[in-house]
Amino acid sequence: MVKQDVAILFSGGRDSLALYALSMSGSHEEIGRPRKIHLLHMLNGMARFPDFPRQRFEISRTILEGQVPSVSECPESTYMELDMGRLFQGLWLDTYEVLMPRFGGKNLVCVACKLAMHARAIIYCVRHYVPLILTGYASRQSRYPEQTPVFMERIRDLSHRFGITSGFPVYDTFSSEEITRHLLEDYGLPSSGGGERKCMFCQTLTTAAQEHIASYIDEMIPRIEEYINFTLSGNIRAACEVFPLGNK
Repeated sequence: MVKQDVAILFSGGRDSLALYALSMSGSHEEIGRPRKIHLLHMLNGMARFPDFPRQRFEISRTILEGQVPSVSECPESTYMELDMGRLFQGLWLDTYEVLMPRFGGKNLVCVACKLAMHARAIIYCVRHYVPLILTGYASRQSRYPEQTPVFMERIRDLSHRFGITSGFPVYDTFSSEEITRHLLEDYGLPSSGGGERKCMFCQTLTTAAQEHIASYIDEMIPRIEEYINFTLSGNIRAACEVFPLGNK
């Protein structure tokens, strides 16, 4: 089997770290052992403690590389910080007063943030010839609107339009926190907090139902697709105009 590159949306938290461990070891049937692992850490402009995820990556890489049988089998790992703050603003913060009434008055700030992350990841993967994006969404966290089937289905469809596969290989497996911690401890990796940036929107209350999430995403996906196409073609002005500033 020809080894390919894989990208992981890497927050530094337990689930994304566990995905990294599974990729390095090649012990997950849906992942295998890739040629290179691109850990994509997204900057939304609203998070503190920037050193946490990078430090967790560096420590974990050393531990995991020591467990690969031979140097020739060991995937290269790279940690990339990608800024998606402007896109996040365009998807929600610039015009949330206008958007909320259209979607049941619901707070969809975290959905917008995750949409921006996936859009930025798609752009990165197209440019770097990475065919697969993995995300550590878990069923135990389905209370978060961005970790629901309705969100993941639409992200899969969007990615596919650009020749990229988006996978959520541990969604059912990581049904409890104990499972994730057990896996990390088996690899000798940190299994408690401290690996993620602290986002000011983390734990924000939302009562959005599946229909609100779906309606919002369905309205934004065509604009995101436009934005990605313009960005990839180098049409900077047109890309900027897809999400104009809300305060002019």
